[in-house]
Amino acid sequence: MTRLTTQDASFYFLEASSTPMHVGSLAIFRKPRNGLSYEELLSLVEERLSLVPRYRQKVREVALGLSRPVWVDDQDFDIEYHVRRSALPKPGSDAQLHDLVARLTSRPLDNTRPLWEMYLVEGLSNNRFAIFTKSHSSLVDGETALEIGQVILDPAKTRRPMAEELWMPSPAPSESTLIAGALAELVSRPGEGLAALRMTLGDMASALGETVRTVGKLAAVVRTATQVAPSSPLNATISRNRRFAVVKTELGDYRKIRAQYGCEVNDVILAVVSGAMRYWLLSRGEPVAESTTVRAMVPMSVYATDPDADDEASRRGEWADPRSMVSSFLIDLPVGEPNAVVRLSHVAHAMEAHAKQSQRVTAETLVRLSGFAPATLHAMSARVASSFSQRMFNLMITNAPGPQMPLYVGGARMLEMYPVSPLLKNQTLSIGLTSYDGNVYYGLNADRDAMADVDVVAALLYESLEELLDASR
Repeated sequence: MTRLTTQDASFYFLEASSTPMHVGSLAIFRKPRNGLSYEELLSLVEERLSLVPRYRQKVREVALGLSRPVWVDDQDFDIEYHVRRSALPKPGSDAQLHDLVARLTSRPLDNTRPLWEMYLVEGLSNNRFAIFTKSHSSLVDGETALEIGQVILDPAKTRRPMAEELWMPSPAPSESTLIAGALAELVSRPGEGLAALRMTLGDMASALGETVRTVGKLAAVVRTATQVAPSSPLNATISRNRRFAVVKTELGDYRKIRAQYGCEVNDVILAVVSGAMRYWLLSRGEPVAESTTVRAMVPMSVYATDPDADDEASRRGEWADPRSMVSSFLIDLPVGEPNAVVRLSHVAHAMEAHAKQSQRVTAETLVRLSGFAPATLHAMSARVASSFSQRMFNLMITNAPGPQMPLYVGGARMLEMYPVSPLLKNQTLSIGLTSYDGNVYYGLNADRDAMADVDVVAALLYESLEELLDASR
């Protein structure tokens, strides 16, 4: 039995019908010659659960909110409940897959069980299948718990050998034991007990104050955090229903632009998003002046001092070099600037200033485990963004570089990977990015009603990148 940290508990209590707090990941695979059955995936996941023991635990609340909830072993853990099978009518199209992901993303997780689900989606056209996972933000902290998608992937077709493990759940604590432990904490640490009570009563503004201080160890928030974000159609009342769209681009295009203008790949990505947001606002008839900006929260941006070192590390099957850093900041995207190159210059200048001011920490936990760490990073990104007032920013953009080499599940090669970042309160769109095996993948999670034109945003991301490429030729 382990008590949820203040941060974990905050994300657990932030769950609402319109804002389920899980992070998702959609991976598309080429079906191997012998196929990959549901039973084989089930066996693989069960084998790897020893690497993520929290995926067999559920949250147990304490009576009267006397203390933060605790993680306890699920006495009736049912792997078949969590790993599910779904299918599209053959030949399933990408549009049908994205609609399925949107529906699955809309559904909250069952808080009486371990807070995760995985879906094997069969029937996809061109001899492909997909795996969609979702894990609650309170579950994945990057330290004691990694994201399940990170541990089922291998750098070769042959599965990594794993030591056999016989798992037996620890006895469930009684209600009296939980209350006694909570009362003991109230006596020894009365401040924590008061914070827990505030969370239970819904006083999240007070409770999240502690969370912000905790997240401050990972996030460098600059002066813009004291300013209210500009008014934008990106901020509106949202429902629980979602739309999902994707964009697939070549990493080489970003590197060409980077080489031409002496900036970073991350700068180019943010400039591409800036251009897409500009043209999207214009398509809606919104007023766009030269000074118009969109405030973006860019949490857990991960990059190394030597990009080529990361390429070499990924070829060895590692996620990143130990010099990789994580940080979080707010940046005003210059959507009012009509010139694509000038937009890139503004973004690069702002990013350089943040790089000098940021308090960085090494991503040591992620480096320990060879595999696909971006899934864990996107989950951590959502945790950071959730801790700040939504009045501070219009849009969340998570960017987690991945390995530039093929990865496999049960011998099936992963072709594409799209993050599905959660929507926060009054946020109509979130954009997650991951680079993998020579491409950059965008996952756009949007409110079904407030962002009915999310496909327009996807198309404009392609146009914005092409605009920068044309300018660099």
